[in-house]
Amino acid sequence: MPVTRDATLDWMKRFAGEMAEHRAELVALDTAIGDGDHGTNMNRGMTKALEKLDGAEQADPGAVLKTVAMALVSSVGGAAGPLYGTLFLQMGGALAGETEVDLPRYAAAWRKGLEGVQARGKAQPGDKTMVDAMTPAVEALEGASDLDSGLQAAVQAAEEGMKATTPLIARKGRASYLGERSKDHQDPGATSTYYLFKTAAEALAG
Repeated sequence: MPVTRDATLDWMKRFAGEMAEHRAELVALDTAIGDGDHGTNMNRGMTKALEKLDGAEQADPGAVLKTVAMALVSSVGGAAGPLYGTLFLQMGGALAGETEVDLPRYAAAWRKGLEGVQARGKAQPGDKTMVDAMTPAVEALEGASDLDSGLQAAVQAAEEGMKATTPLIARKGRASYLGERSKDHQDPGATSTYYLFKTAAEALAG
């Protein structure tokens, strides 16, 4: 089943719902090692994104993701806005003009998004950031034979990557100022990234 505009809209609505539902969890995670605003920022940004999506017609999946990107960049402070904005902008650019997206193109769009996030945040795997959840998930998509199994594998990989951030010492972002004290806390950005893949599987898998 290809990724369509309507399925992408459904994905973004589901992701916004998860950000609202898990706002307090993300705030608690970010309070431990960051500014404490990740959940609030993501909830605000995705609420704004849904308003923008409701207010205009998007022609294709790429246009949906670009609309979300612009809403996040304009409404979210902290690191989350620029990083998630970059992710969706790069993905949207990769899918521009595509009405039905197959697995190779969807995986390639995620790779572009990951590269954008890494270029913007200067983070590598192991730095205790969203990259730790995103990298294995993108690799799972790239290695899959079909979209459904690829999305399921990506969710599992993102979850494992998210959990693997707990013992790490942060090397990027506000959490890196804590040094050793950043250990034993799950990274909030990796957590919201897991929810992004979880909702992708719910919306896009057959």
